[in-house]
Parts: sequence; structure tokens; C-alpha cells
Amino acid sequence: MKEIYMQLPQGIISDLPNAIYRLKKSLYGLKQASCQWYAKLTDVLYARGYQHSSNDYSLFYKKGSNSIVFLGVYVDDIKLTGDDVAEMQALKAYLDHTFKIKDLGEAHYFLGLEILPVPQGLVLTQ
Repeated sequence: MKEIYMQLPQGIISDLPNAIYRLKKSLYGLKQASCQWYAKLTDVLYARGYQHSSNDYSLFYKKGSNSIVFLGVYVDDIKLTGDDVAEMQALKAYLDHTFKIKDLGEAHYFLGLEILPVPQGLVLTQ
């Protein structure tokens, strides 16, 4: 049986010929990367009091006494909405600290839907 050795990525130099390396985090491009990302995100949201929707596993929510915040996840995009601005700001700061996220501002398109703000709320068009 022929032994197969994994090559170190470019830029990594090792003086040890048969060293064993442990991967500390998942990488983009691996089949497991999206599962690992989702598992970590779920753990972080649970720790902050968020729950899964019973109807859609990609939707999380946190209900307060007078407020509610929804968080939708699609691959590595997150859409956040609700009526508790302070909670949304705190969650964005926490996610940035944990994952180094970018806040892209108001949504204009999501999953093929165009989102248009109007004085009465939002208009969704396809």
C-alpha cells in the first residue's frame, strides 16, 4: 500500500519531514466548510438567546417583551431585521467581533427579489 502525504500550502515552511498538522478551522472550498460555518453561527446565536424558527431552519429570531429581531441566513449572507435597533446593533457588533463581518447596509436584492423602500414599508418585486 502506497502512503499518500498531503502537501503544505505555499508559504508554509517546515523543517520536520513527517510532521503532523492539525487544522484549527475549516477553509472555503472544502465540502464541510458550509456546515462548519453554519454550526458555529448557530452556536453563537443560541448563546445570545436566538431560536430557530419551527418553519424554516435558516431563520432565527429573538423575542423580547416588546420587541422581536429576525435573522435570515442564506449560505454566508445574513439578513437582519426587527424593531429592536439596540439589539440589532449589539448583534452586528458581536458577529463582527466573532467572524469579522461586513455590514452592507440596506438590502436592495435578495434571492432574486428586489427590495424597494416606500413610506408605508417595503415593496418586493421579482
